[in-house]
Amino acid sequence: MSRTPVSARERSVGTVAMRWHGGSLELLDQRLLPDEEHWITLEGASGVAQCIREMVVRGAPAIGISAAYGVALAARHAGGGDWKAEIKQAIRELAASRPTAVNLFWALQKMEQEFAGCHSLDEAVKRLAKVAVQIHEEDLAANLAMADNALAHMAAEKPFSVLTHCNTGALATGGYGTALGVIRRLHEKKLLKDVFADETRPWLQGSRLTAWELAQDGIPVTLNADGAAASILAAGNVRWVIVGADRITANGDVANKIGTYSLAVLARHHKVGFMVVAPSSTVDMALASGKDIPIEEREGTELRQIRGVSIAPAGAKVFNPVFDVTPASLIDVIVTEKGIVSTPNVTGMKSLFS
Repeated sequence: MSRTPVSARERSVGTVAMRWHGGSLELLDQRLLPDEEHWITLEGASGVAQCIREMVVRGAPAIGISAAYGVALAARHAGGGDWKAEIKQAIRELAASRPTAVNLFWALQKMEQEFAGCHSLDEAVKRLAKVAVQIHEEDLAANLAMADNALAHMAAEKPFSVLTHCNTGALATGGYGTALGVIRRLHEKKLLKDVFADETRPWLQGSRLTAWELAQDGIPVTLNADGAAASILAAGNVRWVIVGADRITANGDVANKIGTYSLAVLARHHKVGFMVVAPSSTVDMALASGKDIPIEEREGTELRQIRGVSIAPAGAKVFNPVFDVTPASLIDVIVTEKGIVSTPNVTGMKSLFS
């Protein structure tokens, strides 16, 4: 299937996950990649909430941006009667779509604060759309800044290989990427030898999305089964494991895609650097540690089937958490657009985010 044309700005930051048209939002259906590039057009907050819930759009920053646009759409298409109640209901519906990624609630809080100062529906339409676009653009700027901060910390002089988990690129953000943005910048600076991409079961974001996105941009990638990560690190060719985050707590614990914790253990054993790259909107200083993070669990069909094909007995019990928590003690550095926290702990986190 041919690719949908994109603007020069979009091409400069990688394949995009969303396109805003003022009165509608287009989301690239990431459930169908890499076989099909299909865009879903949405004109209301309920549709956006459903797309977030059903994984049409995923990745903590992209979820937050999509939700912000959802609020803007709620204002744009409000009935005009009790328009304030309609927008408030839209915010509640969007907030209930996914429980773990704090970017969702951060973006909705910004939209709610802006909405509180609106005295007419026309004013709400203009102001909420403006803030949603601002959230989107600020995320892109943050990704570019994080890439600079990460490379400065790495201080690399020769090309090396990295390993990454899940998808943290332009598809998961407002553009460019978090962890994949660092990898993209390494490639631009000719410091990247190869990217090992975990397949990332059960949604296979690594094989369907990361490998596809890197291939689209001509970045060398080697896809591997999740269980092969230990052997890859033991071979000694990987210098850094680079991952994203869905929530980071006040002590530096990190919630990210299930399987991240085991990668951190492997990296520490093999003396490979472990880097978390995420915007400051992912940091939740209200939570003391990872024990306080709500971990989303999804239904068992996602493990028993792949695209409708059974790979396990229908009655098999399933444990399907979407995320796990990596303790700060296993993380070498957290990179944000505001700066970095090396060997993260409460003191280091407070100094940057208090």
